Amino acid sequence: MKSKNTQEVRARDIDARLKKLYPHPRTALHFSTPLELLVATILSAQCTDERVNRVTKNLFKKYKSPGDYVRAAREEIEKDIRPTGFFHSKARSIQACCAALLEKFNGRIPETLEQMLDLPGVGRKTANLVLGEAFGVPGIVVDTHVRRVAERLGLTKNTDPDRIEQDLMPLLPPDRWTPFSHELIFHGRNTCKARSPDCPHCVLENLCPWPDKIA
Repeated sequence: MKSKNTQEVRARDIDARLKKLYPHPRTALHFSTPLELLVATILSAQCTDERVNRVTKNLFKKYKSPGDYVRAAREEIEKDIRPTGFFHSKARSIQACCAALLEKFNGRIPETLEQMLDLPGVGRKTANLVLGEAFGVPGIVVDTHVRRVAERLGLTKNTDPDRIEQDLMPLLPPDRWTPFSHELIFHGRNTCKARSPDCPHCVLENLCPWPDKIA
């Protein structure tokens, strides 16, 4: 069993290699305000970032404040976001979240994890993404790519996103949490794919203990 110190060394080595590969890791979601990022992140559940960006290109011209979403008819929002899938539940989440923003935070996106988690439909992944990208608050964003890549790299043995987050946090300094998350996301999309990982050309190949590596 590897010691914590050894894990920290490995994690920093992994981060250093991925940093060279992805020198400016940011979310692929398009946004210009914290509210736009929050809405885009809600829409990204079970949907590609590319499709979300196509939808939000017009959506963000139509809805510019929490009040705009709250005052709109639910059916209208559902129609606007339909291509992202699960549009009934996503429309409910967006309206409930925006109503809470108006009621509790005067329409502003809160800047602490505790307050973000107090919003309906906002979990730790969404909260950490918005806080990290919009406000520079460090956080580990655990999506399906981070979960898969971190497990293959032996950085966690857990499958629960919250536990994976807690496993990764001690391995790197806080200022690397957000960029490291995006590095793992990009690497999961481009190289360490779920069904056809490109192990022979992976910059982490000699650091990866995954027993099912493709030669």
